[in-house]
Amino acid sequence: MKLFKTIISKLGQGLAKTRDTFVSGLRSVLLGRKLDEELILEIERRLLQADVGVQATTKLIDSIRADHRSGKLTKGEDVLEHLKRELKAMWPPADRELRMAPAGTRPTVILVTGVNGAGKTTSIAKLCHTFRSQGKAVMLGACDTFRAGAVRQLEIWAERLGVEVVKGQQGGDPAAVAFDACTAAKARGADILILDTAGRLQTQDPLMRQLTKIRSVIGRQIEGGPHETLLVLDATAGQNALRQAQEFDKATGLTGIFLSKLDGTAKGGIVVAIKEATSIPVKFIGVGETPEDVQPFDPDAFVEAMFSEPDAG
Repeated sequence: MKLFKTIISKLGQGLAKTRDTFVSGLRSVLLGRKLDEELILEIERRLLQADVGVQATTKLIDSIRADHRSGKLTKGEDVLEHLKRELKAMWPPADRELRMAPAGTRPTVILVTGVNGAGKTTSIAKLCHTFRSQGKAVMLGACDTFRAGAVRQLEIWAERLGVEVVKGQQGGDPAAVAFDACTAAKARGADILILDTAGRLQTQDPLMRQLTKIRSVIGRQIEGGPHETLLVLDATAGQNALRQAQEFDKATGLTGIFLSKLDGTAKGGIVVAIKEATSIPVKFIGVGETPEDVQPFDPDAFVEAMFSEPDAG
């Protein structure tokens, strides 16, 4: 219970904007009021303002109207608990399990994608730290051959965390680096291989096709690979993050999302919007700048933090 409260406290700091712009305002509007159509429309407006998205908002509002018609919801203050239950139910447990290589085989290959500035390299460092703390042997592959700075940034994290990084020549073929990294990971008996890719815009077709090529090379080198294809999304990007998720999914077949920069400026409702619109589960969240500031996504903790009182942290 103490750990759960600690997680909620940390998340509460990251979801401060959501509480301030959505939950606190909604709570003040609901308290002491009878639930009617006018109030339901106000709830709908505030859900959209919190970046919950049209699709998820429609689903939530339909559930409120249904319970209102049946007499289950009559008071405004009861809506908050209703929303919490509905939001928690959106994520089945198996949805968030990290996909690993079959028992007795290795390495597990995790391909990490995302646009420049989303916090991709820092998120990779957080994943690396998490696996290292579990006693797993980790290797990194620097498949972003377009920017020397990106490779150096990954090398710095690798040095700090005590892991090896495979890199290629600047401007070289990213798929060739993926090939070399897979070969090295197998030869060295690595448990986990995490591959960084160029921070590319989802509108750049040639670069998106390069991602598809990298996936193909991994699949030929390691059966079932990549086992995870994670998209790092900046939690402050709002509805643009939703569009990124949709486009990257077309190119790479995403298996999960690492939501970065959940540090007090983001609207947490985007997590709901992405899940409802794409069915891509959020698997990790970054709640700070250090490698330790990463948590597996827990819907119960997330929703409780989202709806907590402002002084709960």
